[in-house]
Amino acid sequence: MRGRTVLYTGAAGGLGLATSLHLLDRGANVIALDNDVAKIAVLEAAAQEQGHGPGAGTLTVSRCDLADLDGLEGALDGFVERFGGIDVVINNAAIYPSKPFEDFSIEEYQYVQRINVDAGFVAVQRALPGMRAKGFGRIINISSITISGGWANLAPYVASKGALIGLTRAWAREFGAWGITVNAIAPGAFPTDAEKIHPDPAGYEAMVLEAQAIKRRGRAGDIAHAIGFFAAEEAGFITGQTLHVNGGWTMS
Repeated sequence: MRGRTVLYTGAAGGLGLATSLHLLDRGANVIALDNDVAKIAVLEAAAQEQGHGPGAGTLTVSRCDLADLDGLEGALDGFVERFGGIDVVINNAAIYPSKPFEDFSIEEYQYVQRINVDAGFVAVQRALPGMRAKGFGRIINISSITISGGWANLAPYVASKGALIGLTRAWAREFGAWGITVNAIAPGAFPTDAEKIHPDPAGYEAMVLEAQAIKRRGRAGDIAHAIGFFAAEEAGFITGQTLHVNGGWTMS
């Protein structure tokens, strides 16, 4: 990854932090988009502690409201000019409001899609010309185990994660001629802030471990290494795929 420029949305979150550090360690220049001040501070401190030895990448943090698509476009154009293009786009940021379907307004539904899907659409559009010119690009969409069913009260979120699978396949078909791969990762249940929506944490954890073939909770590093694999030069013949990283909860 040395010298590659990575755009990573939600880069300071529960799964994003480990992946950002992993990519930095491999020499990538990581543009971390996030709007959580506390988590950004943790990421910056961790990157500083990790060090900047020979071959280490650089971290650039941008506090960005992904719902402001015009503002996002402007920020991305600045990064493209500064870094000479973006080599890897990781569409990871998401919101996950939980309540019965009939209680969602259409505006709430659209807001979820705006952040979880539309922001990724904009990111790929801004990065695509540079990828095409270089004959290299990696686009990685973070979907979710929820697309496999079994979760109530998350309809807008599940719809957004399904949309990312559809875009993964459409983009893979369209961009492959330029050496650009597009893949998705569907994480299972990881102990992050997202689990706080469950009213019975202990009961939820017991249910997760019962459902998984591997009897341990997922770790952030499990996702970091999966992303690192798809982002690598060596993964250039894999595209349009969804990798389920869920300890064998679902199998397909």
